[in-house]
Amino acid sequence: MRILVIIPAYNEEGSIGGVIQDLRDHFTAGDILVVDDGSQDNTAAIAGNLGVRVTEMPYNLGIGGAMQAGFLYALQEGYDAAVQFDGDGQHHADQIEKILKPWLSEDADLVVGSRFLSDSGFTSSVQRMIGSKILSFVVSAITGQKITDTTSGFRVYGRKTIAFFCSFYPEDYPEVEALVLAYKKGLRIVEVPSEIGPRTSGRSSITLPGAVYYMVKVLLAIFVDLIKKID
Repeated sequence: MRILVIIPAYNEEGSIGGVIQDLRDHFTAGDILVVDDGSQDNTAAIAGNLGVRVTEMPYNLGIGGAMQAGFLYALQEGYDAAVQFDGDGQHHADQIEKILKPWLSEDADLVVGSRFLSDSGFTSSVQRMIGSKILSFVVSAITGQKITDTTSGFRVYGRKTIAFFCSFYPEDYPEVEALVLAYKKGLRIVEVPSEIGPRTSGRSSITLPGAVYYMVKVLLAIFVDLIKKID
């Protein structure tokens, strides 16, 4: 059973070392791939010096492009599953075993670690909370199952899902669309509780105007996904 941990990272020199150490301390079963998404700092160099695999994008493609690069690597190298794990230090490696369970028991093709099913006391800004509830309502209505954390970047992808996303994966803010596309493909989606902490360095790129733009863009993209033909 081969598992690849994919870390999409953009200008995360302040946190990437700690993220890699956390994985080495708490999840030794997986190989680590850092996809440096055109960083302008020392993210790639720090990861490389720590002895993990590093793929460097020629310029900033966004989370969608970085993750698709990771999926292609996982498929080509014959991995059975991939774990998406943020490079900003918010995710905890000791939670990976928990979100792997539905895949290991062959009950899921895509597992989402949900902050909102956990009792860790996670809080968010009012605008983000409203946006999350709207997206949760829309995606839950489409898929016919309750999905609480549509924007979670802590996920497990089985081999069929990896192969599918090598060809069909959204470019910008892909997490929500990916759920709709996976549902249309007939892939089984399961949510499990997971804990998340604050960023260990840097700051989020999503501002209030950005959040509004994000909502409009994602909702339009979902509409297009619903009429898109998927082979």
